[in-house]
Amino acid sequence: MKEKIVVTGANGQLGQELKKISNSFIKFDFIFLSREELAIQDSEAVNTFFDNHKPKYLINCAAYTAVDKAESEKELAFQINGEAAGILAAACEKNHTSFIHVSTDYVFDGASMVPYKEDFQTNPQSVYGASKLKGEELVLQNNPSSIIIRTAWVYSEFGKNFVKTMMKLMTDRDGISVVSDQVGSPTYAADLAAAIMKIINEKKWVAGIYNYSNEGIISWFDFAVAIKEITGLNCKINPIPTTQYPTPAKRPAYSLLDKTKIKETFNIIPPNWKKSLAVCVSHLQST
Repeated sequence: MKEKIVVTGANGQLGQELKKISNSFIKFDFIFLSREELAIQDSEAVNTFFDNHKPKYLINCAAYTAVDKAESEKELAFQINGEAAGILAAACEKNHTSFIHVSTDYVFDGASMVPYKEDFQTNPQSVYGASKLKGEELVLQNNPSSIIIRTAWVYSEFGKNFVKTMMKLMTDRDGISVVSDQVGSPTYAADLAAAIMKIINEKKWVAGIYNYSNEGIISWFDFAVAIKEITGLNCKINPIPTTQYPTPAKRPAYSLLDKTKIKETFNIIPPNWKKSLAVCVSHLQST
Protein backbone atom coordinates (compact mmCIF):
# COMPACT_ATOMS: atom_id res chain seq x y z
CA MET A 1 0.00 0.00 0.00
CA LYS A 2 1.33 3.42 -0.96
CA GLU A 3 1.34 6.13 1.69
CA LYS A 4 -1.32 8.77 1.08
CA ILE A 5 -0.63 12.49 0.95
CA VAL A 6 -3.68 14.73 1.23
CA VAL A 7 -3.40 18.31 -0.06
CA THR A 8 -6.11 20.79 0.95
CA GLY A 9 -6.50 24.03 -0.98
CA ALA A 10 -5.90 22.10 -4.20
CA ASN A 11 -6.98 24.97 -6.45
CA GLY A 12 -4.66 27.55 -4.89
CA GLN A 13 -1.19 28.46 -6.16
CA LEU A 14 0.72 26.05 -3.90
CA GLY A 15 -1.87 23.28 -4.25
CA GLN A 16 -1.62 23.41 -8.04
CA GLU A 17 2.20 23.45 -7.96
CA LEU A 18 2.13 20.34 -5.72
CA LYS A 19 -0.28 18.70 -8.17
CA LYS A 20 2.10 19.51 -11.04
CA ILE A 21 5.04 17.70 -9.40
CA SER A 22 3.05 14.86 -7.78
CA ASN A 23 3.75 12.50 -10.70
CA SER A 24 7.45 12.61 -9.80
CA PHE A 25 6.69 10.98 -6.43
CA ILE A 26 5.29 7.62 -7.51
CA LYS A 27 5.72 6.00 -4.10
CA PHE A 28 2.87 8.16 -2.78
CA ASP A 29 -0.83 8.35 -3.56
CA PHE A 30 -1.98 11.98 -3.65
CA ILE A 31 -5.48 13.20 -2.85
CA PHE A 32 -6.08 16.82 -3.84
CA LEU A 33 -9.06 18.47 -2.16
CA SER A 34 -10.80 21.74 -3.00
CA ARG A 35 -13.12 23.48 -0.54
CA GLU A 36 -16.07 21.96 -2.44
CA GLU A 37 -14.68 18.47 -1.87
CA LEU A 38 -13.97 18.89 1.84
CA ALA A 39 -15.26 21.65 4.12
CA ILE A 40 -12.21 21.86 6.41
CA GLN A 41 -14.08 24.01 8.93
CA ASP A 42 -16.55 21.13 9.49
CA SER A 43 -14.97 18.83 12.09
CA GLU A 44 -17.47 16.04 11.41
CA ALA A 45 -16.72 16.05 7.67
CA VAL A 46 -12.97 16.11 8.38
CA ASN A 47 -13.18 13.19 10.82
CA THR A 48 -15.27 11.16 8.36
CA PHE A 49 -12.71 11.81 5.63
CA PHE A 50 -9.88 10.62 7.89
CA ASP A 51 -11.81 7.48 8.84
CA ASN A 52 -12.26 6.64 5.15
CA HIS A 53 -8.81 7.52 3.78
CA LYS A 54 -6.26 7.21 6.63
CA PRO A 55 -3.65 9.59 5.13
CA LYS A 56 -0.01 9.41 6.20
CA TYR A 57 0.56 13.12 5.46
CA LEU A 58 -1.60 16.21 5.17
CA ILE A 59 -0.36 19.45 3.58
CA ASN A 60 -2.72 22.30 4.41
CA CYS A 61 -2.52 24.87 1.60
CA ALA A 62 -6.13 25.99 2.14
CA ALA A 63 -6.45 29.58 3.29
CA TYR A 64 -8.54 32.70 3.12
CA THR A 65 -6.03 34.92 1.29
CA ALA A 66 -8.05 38.02 0.30
CA VAL A 67 -6.01 40.31 2.58
CA ASP A 68 -8.09 43.47 2.12
CA LYS A 69 -11.45 41.71 2.03
CA ALA A 70 -10.61 40.01 5.34
CA GLU A 71 -10.92 43.39 7.07
CA SER A 72 -14.69 43.25 6.43
CA GLU A 73 -15.02 39.43 6.52
CA LYS A 74 -13.26 38.82 9.81
CA GLU A 75 -15.45 35.89 10.88
CA LEU A 76 -14.87 33.98 7.64
CA ALA A 77 -11.10 34.66 7.67
CA PHE A 78 -10.80 33.34 11.24
CA GLN A 79 -13.00 30.33 10.41
CA ILE A 80 -10.80 29.22 7.47
CA ASN A 81 -7.36 30.39 8.63
CA GLY A 82 -7.88 29.78 12.34
CA GLU A 83 -10.52 27.23 13.37
CA ALA A 84 -10.18 24.99 10.29
CA ALA A 85 -6.39 24.74 10.72
CA GLY A 86 -6.99 23.64 14.31
CA ILE A 87 -9.56 21.03 13.21
CA LEU A 88 -7.16 19.55 10.64
CA ALA A 89 -4.32 19.50 13.18
CA ALA A 90 -6.50 17.68 15.74
CA ALA A 91 -7.61 15.10 13.16
CA CYS A 92 -3.96 14.52 12.17
CA GLU A 93 -2.95 14.06 15.82
CA LYS A 94 -5.76 11.55 16.39
CA ASN A 95 -4.91 9.56 13.24
CA HIS A 96 -1.08 9.69 13.49
CA THR A 97 -0.97 11.75 10.29
CA SER A 98 2.06 14.02 9.79
CA PHE A 99 0.78 17.59 9.33
CA ILE A 100 2.39 20.44 7.37
CA HIS A 101 0.60 23.79 7.66
CA VAL A 102 1.43 26.85 5.54
CA SER A 103 1.44 30.27 7.20
CA THR A 104 2.59 33.79 6.39
CA ASP A 105 4.95 36.70 7.11
CA TYR A 106 1.83 38.73 8.00
CA VAL A 107 1.99 37.30 11.55
CA PHE A 108 4.76 39.91 12.07
CA ASP A 109 4.32 43.69 12.17
CA GLY A 110 6.93 44.51 9.52
CA ALA A 111 8.80 46.87 11.85
CA SER A 112 11.98 44.79 12.09
CA MET A 113 15.31 45.91 10.62
CA VAL A 114 16.74 42.37 10.43
CA PRO A 115 15.28 39.21 8.82
CA TYR A 116 12.57 37.62 10.95
CA LYS A 117 13.60 34.44 12.74
CA GLU A 118 10.89 31.92 13.66
CA ASP A 119 10.99 32.84 17.36
CA PHE A 120 10.67 36.63 16.88
CA GLN A 121 7.70 38.30 18.55
CA THR A 122 4.54 38.07 16.43
CA ASN A 123 2.36 41.17 16.12
CA PRO A 124 -0.06 41.01 13.15
CA GLN A 125 -1.33 44.34 11.81
CA SER A 126 -4.28 43.01 9.80
CA VAL A 127 -7.25 40.65 10.18
CA TYR A 128 -5.59 38.30 7.69
CA GLY A 129 -2.38 38.22 9.74
CA ALA A 130 -4.28 37.77 13.01
CA SER A 131 -6.34 34.90 11.56
CA LYS A 132 -3.20 33.13 10.30
CA LEU A 133 -1.53 33.55 13.70
CA LYS A 134 -4.63 32.04 15.35
CA GLY A 135 -4.26 29.09 12.96
CA GLU A 136 -0.62 28.60 13.99
CA GLU A 137 -1.59 28.68 17.68
CA LEU A 138 -4.38 26.13 17.23
CA VAL A 139 -2.17 23.86 15.12
CA LEU A 140 0.55 23.73 17.78
CA GLN A 141 -2.01 23.41 20.58
CA ASN A 142 -3.87 20.51 18.92
CA ASN A 143 -0.86 18.82 17.34
CA PRO A 144 2.58 19.76 18.73
CA SER A 145 4.34 17.47 16.23
CA SER A 146 3.21 19.61 13.27
CA ILE A 147 5.47 21.49 10.89
CA ILE A 148 4.44 25.09 10.14
CA ILE A 149 6.05 26.87 7.18
CA ARG A 150 5.78 30.66 7.02
CA THR A 151 6.20 32.12 3.56
CA ALA A 152 5.79 35.49 1.82
CA TRP A 153 4.96 37.20 -1.50
CA VAL A 154 3.80 33.96 -3.15
CA TYR A 155 3.40 33.81 -6.92
CA SER A 156 3.15 31.10 -9.59
CA GLU A 157 1.75 30.42 -13.04
CA PHE A 158 -1.57 29.59 -11.34
CA GLY A 159 -4.21 31.77 -9.70
CA LYS A 160 -4.05 35.50 -9.06
CA ASN A 161 -0.71 37.00 -8.05
CA PHE A 162 1.61 39.98 -8.45
CA VAL A 163 3.59 38.58 -11.40
CA LYS A 164 0.51 37.84 -13.51
CA THR A 165 -1.08 41.17 -12.59
CA MET A 166 2.07 43.10 -13.54
CA MET A 167 2.43 41.27 -16.87
CA LYS A 168 -1.15 42.15 -17.75
CA LEU A 169 -0.85 45.80 -16.67
CA MET A 170 2.44 46.23 -18.53
CA THR A 171 0.83 44.81 -21.67
CA ASP A 172 -2.24 47.06 -21.39
CA ARG A 173 -0.71 50.35 -20.17
CA ASP A 174 2.10 52.78 -20.99
CA GLY A 175 2.89 53.42 -17.33
CA ILE A 176 2.16 52.02 -13.85
CA SER A 177 3.04 52.95 -10.26
CA VAL A 178 4.37 50.38 -7.77
CA VAL A 179 5.14 50.68 -4.05
CA SER A 180 8.87 50.99 -3.38
CA ASP A 181 9.04 51.16 0.44
CA GLN A 182 7.85 47.63 1.28
CA VAL A 183 10.69 45.10 1.11
CA GLY A 184 10.98 41.33 1.34
CA SER A 185 11.70 38.33 -0.83
CA PRO A 186 9.19 36.68 -3.17
CA THR A 187 8.34 32.98 -3.07
CA TYR A 188 7.85 30.99 -6.26
CA ALA A 189 5.20 28.47 -5.21
CA ALA A 190 6.91 25.75 -7.28
CA ASP A 191 10.04 26.13 -5.12
CA LEU A 192 7.99 25.92 -1.92
CA ALA A 193 6.19 22.82 -3.24
CA ALA A 194 9.57 21.19 -3.94
CA ALA A 195 10.79 22.07 -0.43
CA ILE A 196 7.69 20.53 1.18
CA MET A 197 8.06 17.34 -0.85
CA LYS A 198 11.75 17.11 0.10
CA ILE A 199 10.76 17.15 3.79
CA ILE A 200 8.18 14.40 3.23
CA ASN A 201 10.20 12.31 0.79
CA GLU A 202 13.34 12.20 2.93
CA LYS A 203 11.34 11.24 6.05
CA LYS A 204 13.27 13.52 8.37
CA TRP A 205 10.48 14.92 10.51
CA VAL A 206 11.49 17.73 12.87
CA ALA A 207 8.41 19.50 14.24
CA GLY A 208 8.29 23.27 14.62
CA ILE A 209 7.94 26.56 12.76
CA TYR A 210 10.11 27.26 9.70
CA ASN A 211 10.53 30.19 7.29
CA TYR A 212 10.73 29.75 3.53
CA SER A 213 11.03 32.21 0.64
CA ASN A 214 13.43 32.68 -2.23
CA GLU A 215 16.81 34.34 -1.61
CA GLY A 216 17.46 38.06 -1.90
CA ILE A 217 15.85 41.30 -0.75
CA ILE A 218 13.81 43.57 -3.02
CA SER A 219 10.89 45.99 -2.98
CA TRP A 220 7.66 45.50 -4.91
CA PHE A 221 9.00 48.17 -7.30
CA ASP A 222 12.21 46.14 -7.84
CA PHE A 223 10.05 43.07 -8.45
CA ALA A 224 8.03 44.91 -11.11
CA VAL A 225 11.21 46.21 -12.80
CA ALA A 226 12.58 42.65 -12.97
CA ILE A 227 9.31 41.40 -14.49
CA LYS A 228 9.58 44.13 -17.12
CA GLU A 229 13.21 43.17 -17.88
CA ILE A 230 12.49 39.44 -18.18
CA THR A 231 9.33 39.85 -20.28
CA GLY A 232 10.76 42.59 -22.47
CA LEU A 233 7.54 44.59 -22.08
CA ASN A 234 7.69 48.34 -22.73
CA CYS A 235 6.03 50.13 -19.83
CA LYS A 236 7.23 52.93 -17.55
CA ILE A 237 7.26 51.92 -13.86
CA ASN A 238 7.06 54.70 -11.29
CA PRO A 239 8.13 54.09 -7.66
CA ILE A 240 5.64 55.39 -5.08
CA PRO A 241 5.48 55.28 -1.25
CA THR A 242 2.86 53.16 0.54
CA THR A 243 1.08 56.39 1.56
CA GLN A 244 0.17 56.93 -2.10
CA TYR A 245 -1.39 53.47 -2.39
CA PRO A 246 -3.74 53.12 0.60
CA THR A 247 -5.34 49.69 1.17
CA PRO A 248 -7.93 48.49 3.74
CA ALA A 249 -5.36 46.14 5.32
CA LYS A 250 -1.94 47.33 6.47
CA ARG A 251 0.98 45.62 4.71
CA PRO A 252 4.25 44.84 6.50
CA ALA A 253 6.95 47.35 5.44
CA TYR A 254 9.61 44.69 6.05
CA SER A 255 8.89 41.03 5.25
CA LEU A 256 12.31 39.41 4.97
CA LEU A 257 12.35 35.95 6.56
CA ASP A 258 15.48 34.33 8.01
CA LYS A 259 15.68 30.86 6.42
CA THR A 260 18.67 29.49 8.37
CA LYS A 261 16.55 26.96 10.29
CA ILE A 262 14.94 25.24 7.28
CA LYS A 263 18.30 25.18 5.46
CA GLU A 264 20.15 23.57 8.36
CA THR A 265 17.39 21.18 9.46
CA PHE A 266 16.31 19.82 6.08
CA ASN A 267 19.23 20.82 3.83
CA ILE A 268 16.85 22.93 1.72
CA ILE A 269 18.52 25.57 -0.45
CA PRO A 270 16.03 28.18 -1.73
CA PRO A 271 16.89 29.49 -5.22
CA ASN A 272 17.56 33.17 -5.86
CA TRP A 273 14.35 35.14 -6.46
CA LYS A 274 15.31 36.39 -9.93
CA LYS A 275 16.25 32.94 -11.21
CA SER A 276 12.88 31.57 -10.06
CA LEU A 277 11.02 34.56 -11.51
CA ALA A 278 12.57 33.86 -14.92
CA VAL A 279 11.41 30.23 -14.73
CA CYS A 280 7.84 31.26 -13.86
CA VAL A 281 7.69 33.93 -16.57
CA SER A 282 8.87 31.44 -19.19
CA HIS A 283 6.04 29.07 -18.15
CA LEU A 284 3.52 31.92 -18.36
CA GLN A 285 4.79 33.06 -21.76
CA SER A 286 4.66 29.53 -23.16
CA THR A 287 1.01 29.15 -22.12
